[in-house]
Amino acid sequence: MRAWYGTRHEQTDRLDLAVVDLTTGDCVGEAVLNEWDSGNRSCSFRIALTSAGQDRGLGTEALRLIVGHGFERLGLHRISLQVLAFNPRARRAYEKAGFVVEGIQRDAVLYDGAWVDYVMMSVLAPEWKHHQGHPEATC
Repeated sequence: MRAWYGTRHEQTDRLDLAVVDLTTGDCVGEAVLNEWDSGNRSCSFRIALTSAGQDRGLGTEALRLIVGHGFERLGLHRISLQVLAFNPRARRAYEKAGFVVEGIQRDAVLYDGAWVDYVMMSVLAPEWKHHQGHPEATC
């Protein structure tokens, strides 16, 4: 795993970061900005956590850190993502960080023999500047 992350600097269109549990030092997932579009100052986001990294706020913290980096350091204007419709827990985490539902991509994925929708979400730089990943605090 360390060797693989060691090659990430060679990828010019993405930023792959490990999510590390600081109490144990264990890698419990990854957070990624990818599909970078320099002309439109946009990219996609994805995160994956192991069961050891769930239910402790690590995903929300990692999400806010990498999205903040995208806007504040990389100068992005838009960060988007797709979340499977059967994953309301992930959708809620994205909403807590300021992502807004843009639409539904119907029957986008064949998952375990059934068609599943993608929920399309994004957050824009002016929104992020206003709430810094905490939209509930600005209401």
